[in-house]
Parts: sequence; structure tokens; C-alpha cells
Amino acid sequence: MEKKNFYLLLLILGTAFWGISFSVTKLAIGPNQSALFLFYRFLLATLVLTLVFWKHVKNIGAKSIKTGAVLAVPLVAGIYLQTLGITNTSASQCSFVAGITVVIIPVFKLVFYRNAAPLKIWIAAFVALIGLFVISVTDNLSIGIGDVYTIIGAFCFAVYLIQVEKASKKGNIIPTIVPMFASCSLFTFLLIFSSQQNIVWIPEQNNFWIGIVFCALFSTAYMYSVSNIAQKYISAERVSIIYLFEPVFGAIAAYFILGENITSRLLIGGALIFTATLISELKLKWRKTGKLCVEEII
Repeated sequence: MEKKNFYLLLLILGTAFWGISFSVTKLAIGPNQSALFLFYRFLLATLVLTLVFWKHVKNIGAKSIKTGAVLAVPLVAGIYLQTLGITNTSASQCSFVAGITVVIIPVFKLVFYRNAAPLKIWIAAFVALIGLFVISVTDNLSIGIGDVYTIIGAFCFAVYLIQVEKASKKGNIIPTIVPMFASCSLFTFLLIFSSQQNIVWIPEQNNFWIGIVFCALFSTAYMYSVSNIAQKYISAERVSIIYLFEPVFGAIAAYFILGENITSRLLIGGALIFTATLISELKLKWRKTGKLCVEEII
């Protein structure tokens, strides 16, 4: 199996972990616990990945530390805003709205880097945007505060994915992974003190610690490591579209874990987003007759 296809499968598995993490996080965090939850999540992920990538950690250089810290800024912003979104809307809706990253990335690349994505990516992004509109915009054309947090977070994720792609093209990105999560731990630690509420450093809720373990190991250590390494073989646009499997798993998890209803809006919007994923993976080829045909789906 080609490395690209191997990492595609690993990414899809990771989107299942991410989808489940929306419900797990909603159960785990209470009032004013978002930053504390993320601090412990990143700290545990850092410790685990230090062991996994020890041979890189013991030989780490200043360049890797700097790159990791730079990548941590948009990553922390994206996850923190997304976590705020989860506390203000349903887990299933938040997971779908987060998929707007797929639309933002090709626009950012075109505007800031003069790098135009293939036509199929634009078509897929447009279809995904329609799906997100169906899910997020209410009958009176308003958007809830939870969706606003999630959409702004999606812009941060877009910046993060583009920066990871650039870093992976320059060299081996593995040495930057542990510094990145260590920086995330530091940034979220500082965010804790931005709250005006009293800080309970050791929450008593079991759900809080179960959420920490699940999110740290699966949706953080596993997924972001795989994602960063995969971007040596897969573009940021395509990675973001693969991420659109996440809300499908998120809606299913929210139904079984939280008892949330899967509405017709979620089904229609989700179907459009899934269609966008398929479009992005089509290999199109012009025949000599001038007709466009589908060659294969990779």
C-alpha cells in the first residue's frame, strides 16, 4: 500500500476519535473548565509523545522547538474556541460546523500564497459550505454563539494546517511534535488564569478525567501526530476534506453518548459534506473526445 493511502486510512480512523471526542468533551467539562481541561489534555499528550518520540526529543534542536511553538499558537486557538463552541451548542452541530475549515484553506492559499487549488477542491468546498449552511443557519437566518466560536476556531485550524504543510515540506516534522504539544500545554496553562472564577485544579468529576485520558491519547497524541506526518504526502486541502468524516462520527457519537437528536437538517447537511469528501477524492481525466470522465476514487 502506498504511504499516501496508508495515511488516508489512519486519518479516517483519527476522525472517528475526533468525532467521539466532541461528546466526551461535552460530558467532561463544566462551567469555566475549558482551559483547565485542555491543559491536562495537552500535558498528558506531551508526556506520552515524549516517550514515543524519545530518540527525537533527546536530540532536539532550537529550530524544532521554535517551529513547534509557532504551530502551537493557531492549534491552541482553534481547539480552545472549538471547546467553547461545544459548551454553547450541541456536540453534533459543533462537529459539523467545525468542518468549514475545508472552505477556508483553499481561499487562504489563494489569497496569501497565490496557490490555487484544483477545481475539484473548490467544487467540494462549495458543496461542503452549502451543507454547513443547512446545519448552522436557523430559520430566522441567525447563528448561535456556539457556532460563532466554532467558525472562528475553524479559521485558526486552517492556518494551523497550512503551516504544518509548509513545515513538512521543508524537512522532517516529527521532531517538532513534542515541542508543539509542550507549547500547547504552556499556552493553555496561561489561559486558565484568564478566567475570573476560582480555579479547582483537581476536579472531582470522573467524567473530567475520563475525558482527559481519551482526548489526550486518541484525539490529540494519535491524531495530530498522524496528521502532521501525513501532510508530507497529502495537501492541507485534502487533509481538511478527510476531516469531514469527523462530523459524521460526531453525530453518531452524540446520539449514543448524549442522546442528542439527529435532525433532518443534520442529515441533509451531513450528506452534502460527505458528498464533498467524495468529490475531493475523484480522479478526473479529460478524454480525447473532450468529455470529462471519472477515472477512479483513491
